[in-house]
Amino acid sequence: MSVVTPEQINTFVAAEFPASATRCTEVGEGWAVAYLGVQPSALRPGDIISGATVFGLCDEALYYACFTAIGIEPMTLTSELSIRYLRPAKGLEIRARAELLDVGRRSIVGSMVAWTSSFDKPVAVAQGTYVRPRIQ
Repeated sequence: MSVVTPEQINTFVAAEFPASATRCTEVGEGWAVAYLGVQPSALRPGDIISGATVFGLCDEALYYACFTAIGIEPMTLTSELSIRYLRPAKGLEIRARAELLDVGRRSIVGSMVAWTSSFDKPVAVAQGTYVRPRIQ
C-alpha cells in the first residue's frame, strides 16, 4: 500500500509550492499520476502545450511517485530527467503517470508517460532519477 494519499501530497504542494497548478490525482505502490489544467500562457502556436510544461509535469509526477515509496520528503531532488516528445500535446488538460523502477538508498529511478486525450496516445515519455537526502 502507498505511504501517502493524493490529498496529503496536494496539501504539501499547496503549502510549499503555492504557485504550482499541478495536483496529484492518483497514487499506488510505486506510482503516481499528476494533472495540470493548462493555462493559455502555456500554449504555443497551434494550441500546442509547451514542451517545458510537459517536461515539468513529468518531473512533478516522478516527485509524487517518490513519496509513495519514502513518504513526503521535500528534499528529494531531481538529479536527471530526459524526455522524448512523441506528438504535439493538444488540449487544455494533461496528465503524467510516473512509475518507480528502482528505489535505492541514495537514488530513485522512474519512468513517466504524459498524455492529453488518451493514455493510449502518449505525447511524451520520460525517465529520471531523484536523489534522496543524506540522513545525518
